[in-house]
Amino acid sequence: MERITNLLGRAGLFDDTVIALVLFFLAFLVIVLRVYSPSRRRQMDAMAHLPLDDASDDAAKPGASR
Repeated sequence: MERITNLLGRAGLFDDTVIALVLFFLAFLVIVLRVYSPSRRRQMDAMAHLPLDDASDDAAKPGASR
C-alpha cells in the first residue's frame, strides 16, 4: 500500500494549504448534509419553536417561583 504523501505528491496536491482546504470543505459538506437531512427535520423544528414555547415564558415572568 502506498503512503498518502506519495499519492498526493504525484497528484500535485502535496501543498499543505490545498490539503487543509480540501479537509475543511469536506467537514463543511458533512455538517451541511447532517443539518439538512430529512431524518433530523422533526428535531430541528422542535428547536426552532423553543423561543415561542409558552412553558419557557412562564419561568421568565416576574414573581414566578424558582
